[in-house]
Amino acid sequence: MTYEEIIHFHGHECPGLAMGYKMATVAMESLESMRAEDEELVAIVENDACGVDALQCVTGCTFGKGNLLFRDYGKQVYTIYCRSTRAGVRVHFHGKGLPESVKDNQTALANWILSAANDSVLSVTQVNIPAPEPAKIRESIPCLFCGESVMASRVRQLDEKPTCIPCYEKQKKRKQDTQ
Repeated sequence: MTYEEIIHFHGHECPGLAMGYKMATVAMESLESMRAEDEELVAIVENDACGVDALQCVTGCTFGKGNLLFRDYGKQVYTIYCRSTRAGVRVHFHGKGLPESVKDNQTALANWILSAANDSVLSVTQVNIPAPEPAKIRESIPCLFCGESVMASRVRQLDEKPTCIPCYEKQKKRKQDTQ
């Protein structure tokens, strides 16, 4: 996808989208990889910010396919792993050298990020990580409180009844409030 198509997908242009686009394209170049059609690549992202939309578009890694893993570390870091070559790369956006003149202008900042030399804003490290597990299709079980289907691995037992997480928390709070 072009950067313009990614902007359209995301809904607006912003510095975070530019960061994610730059990070993902550099990772793909480093791995000499093509966009994943299925689970050929796995992306581990350490934030849930705008740039992850660009990463999904560039790499083909998505939550729906199970090859986009989220680690809530609050870092501008992506690790991309290629299953066929067992190679991985960790890309960190450090943004050193950011000129004062663009800090308060979102468009100018995004343009600066896109035009900056890769090594001036990113650190790219080859990594050797254990192969992430392939996505698993799990059984769904109905919650005995709301009736909605729940992935078996997310079911909580409440009084020996299979319960979804929201109903479990609601019922626990209800019990606490009556004590």
